[in-house]
Amino acid sequence: MERPRILIVGGGFAGLECARRLERKLASSEAQITLVTPFSYQLYLPLLPHVAAGVLTPQSVAVSLRRTLRRTDIIPGGAIGVDPRSKVCIIRKITGQEVVERYDYLVLAPGSVTRTFDIPGLTDHARGMKTLAEAAYVRDHVIAQLDLADDTADRTEQESRLGFVVVGGGYAGTETAACLQRLTTAALDRYPRLDPRLIKWHLIDIAPKLMPELGDHLGSRALRVLRDRGVEVSLGVSVAKVDDTSVTFTDGRVVPSRTLIWTAGVAASPLIGTLDAETVRGRIAVTAEMRVPQFEGVFALGDAAAVPDLAKGDGAVCPPTAQHSARQGRRVADNLVAALRNQPLEAYYHKDLGLVVDLGGKDAVSKPVGVEMTGVPAQLVARGYHLMAMRTNVAKFRVGCNWLINATAGDDFVRTGFLARQPARLRDFEYTDVYLSKDQVREHAEALRAKG
Repeated sequence: MERPRILIVGGGFAGLECARRLERKLASSEAQITLVTPFSYQLYLPLLPHVAAGVLTPQSVAVSLRRTLRRTDIIPGGAIGVDPRSKVCIIRKITGQEVVERYDYLVLAPGSVTRTFDIPGLTDHARGMKTLAEAAYVRDHVIAQLDLADDTADRTEQESRLGFVVVGGGYAGTETAACLQRLTTAALDRYPRLDPRLIKWHLIDIAPKLMPELGDHLGSRALRVLRDRGVEVSLGVSVAKVDDTSVTFTDGRVVPSRTLIWTAGVAASPLIGTLDAETVRGRIAVTAEMRVPQFEGVFALGDAAAVPDLAKGDGAVCPPTAQHSARQGRRVADNLVAALRNQPLEAYYHKDLGLVVDLGGKDAVSKPVGVEMTGVPAQLVARGYHLMAMRTNVAKFRVGCNWLINATAGDDFVRTGFLARQPARLRDFEYTDVYLSKDQVREHAEALRAKG
C-alpha cells in the first residue's frame, strides 16, 4: 500500500517541532513526511532585535532544517493556496514555478505576517521586524542614516536622518527600540562630528500601557529604562501619515524621520484566506485537538490558528508566541500518529511559563512562572531561556559566542549594502501579494482532476 502523505506547511516553531516529533514517532514505512518552507531554516524570531542591533549575526538565529530533520522531504517554496476538498496544496517554489502537492493529512503552520492599517504612506515607508532579511535590512538602514548624517552639514537633513520611530509597544517593538537605541548611542564614538542631541528615538503605541501582559510593575520598569536612555515613549498615540522625511502622529506632532519600524501586531498568513474555513479574528478556528472541523485530515496551529487556551478557559485562544507554537507542534504530531493508528486524539493544554523581555546590556524584565524580576537577574533568565529554547546545540553555541564577542569587543557598525539602492517595502520581505484567490485555487484543483 502507498504510504499516507503528511504535508506540513511552514518551517517555523510549530512546523519544525511537528516534523521532528513525527520523525521520532513514525517508522519510515508508516508515512511520507513533506515540509513546505521558502527557507531552509527555522527562524528564532524572539532574537531578531539582536540581529538588527548587530549583537547577533543573522546565521546564529537561523536553525538549519537539514541539520535537524533526517527523513523529511523539504520543498523550497511557499504554499499559496489550499483546496481541502480535493486534498491538494498549491506551492510556489523559490524559482517562481507553481506545483501542486497532494496530501492525505495537512498541517497548516504558515505563521503570521505584519499587520498593517490604511495609513497614508505606511506600506511604502515602513520597515518590519518579522523576517531575517528585514532585521538585516533595518540594521543596514540605521547605520546608513548615521553615515549620511555625518556627511552633510544640512541641519534639517541631519534631524530627519537621526530621527527614528518604532511603532508598537509589545515585546517586538520594545526590544527593537531598546536594542537599536543602544546601537546608535554606541556608534557615536565613531561619528565624532555628529551632535548626540540630534539622535532621537520614539516608541509609540495606541495602547495606554507598555507591554500590559507583564503587569503594572514590570511594564513601568521597562518604561523607565527606556526613558532613562532618552527614548521618548508616547502611549495612546499612533501614526497618521508617513512620507520620505517625516512621520505625523495622531496627536498632531510631526517628527522628522526617515526610519519607521512597524511592529504593531501580526495577522494570520494570507494562506488562511484561501480556505473556506471559519476564522476567529482572521485565524482559522480549530478544536482543542487542533483539527479544522470542516475538513477531514486537516490540522492548524501556531500564529495562524485560533487554538483554544484550556489553561485560561472562558473561550480564550492561545497567544501567537513561540512558547505555544512549539508545544502545539508536538501535540499535533502526537495526534497525527494517533489518527494513523486509529487511537483517540488529545486536547492541547499548556499553562504559560512566563515572559522575558531583553532590553539590551544589563537591562531586562522577566516574569518566569509568575516571579517578577528586573536588571541582571532578569537578563540572565531571559538569555538562559532563549538558549534553552533553541533547537540545536550548534545554534546555542553560536548565539552564546556572539553575545560574548559583542560584550567584549563591541560593534564595528559595518553595513553589508543589502538592498542599498532599492527601497524595500513590507510586502517585498513577507511576500503578502503572492497568494491565490479562492477561485484560482479551485481552478488549479479542477485542472489537476482533469489530468486524472
